Amino acid sequence: MIELKSLTKRFAQHTAVDALSFSVQPGEVLGFLGPNGAGKSTTMKMLTGFLAPTAGTASIFGHDIRTRTLQAQRLTGYLPEGAPCYGDMTVRGFLEFIAEVRGFRGAEKRARVERAVAQVELERVLGQDIETLSKGFKRRVGLAQAILHDPRVLILDEPTDGLDPNQKHQVRQLIQGLAQDKIVIISTHILEEVSAVCSRALVIAAGRLVADGTPLELERRSRYHQAVTLVADGPLDEQAFAALPGVAGIERNAAEHSLTVLAQPDAVILPQVNALVAARGWTIRELNVERGRLDEVFRTLTRGEAA
Repeated sequence: MIELKSLTKRFAQHTAVDALSFSVQPGEVLGFLGPNGAGKSTTMKMLTGFLAPTAGTASIFGHDIRTRTLQAQRLTGYLPEGAPCYGDMTVRGFLEFIAEVRGFRGAEKRARVERAVAQVELERVLGQDIETLSKGFKRRVGLAQAILHDPRVLILDEPTDGLDPNQKHQVRQLIQGLAQDKIVIISTHILEEVSAVCSRALVIAAGRLVADGTPLELERRSRYHQAVTLVADGPLDEQAFAALPGVAGIERNAAEHSLTVLAQPDAVILPQVNALVAARGWTIRELNVERGRLDEVFRTLTRGEAA
């Protein structure tokens, strides 16, 4: 597993990561969330051995990243933010170079490259210089070099940042496939990434851990958890909804004849809402029960970050 204990990084008077502790087990896809400047990339750099911590420890399957750096790195695939590659090399040449750096030669090198190329679907650009590729293909090249040695741990820093919706979908499908037999950590500030691929999410702000749970558990912390949104053909009586048991409040939406009925903590209000609609004879065109809004929870947890 991966284990961090009181991991800390200071730059002069600035504390980028502040006594961060957590562990990750095999089979987990961990979303590492936080606003820009929260310490996500700094944590990833320490975890992969590219940056020495000021205090605390980090280990990968029992290998301390400071005292057994190479042993830990052999088990790790790392895609840094921006997927830096040698732009003047072809895709094939770059991946063959990475394979040799990893210690593979001859038939083993060819097999490793071919397997990585197939996994991320790079066949049609193998002969192109990397600098001529689209951002989506550059990300794929970065992923290919990260998985080439079949690591037990995959650490991805902003893997879909800047990609279009189709490219994001392709990369997420790839991550889900790789996660079957690896620990995957995704550092991101893109909240939809968490719901799409992660089984667990950590939220940090100002270098400190502020939340740890499944995406559903985090959504349950939202004031919109179990809220009911209605769109009707005509006006709705807000006061009638507000008087229902378990209702915490009413929000009027921008769409005409639409409102959101907020539930009190741990209350389920859909049966009461349905009963009122039936009693009044309102025609409802849309009705949605919300799981909660991750973006609202994220803002609540990190709102002191800017200050």
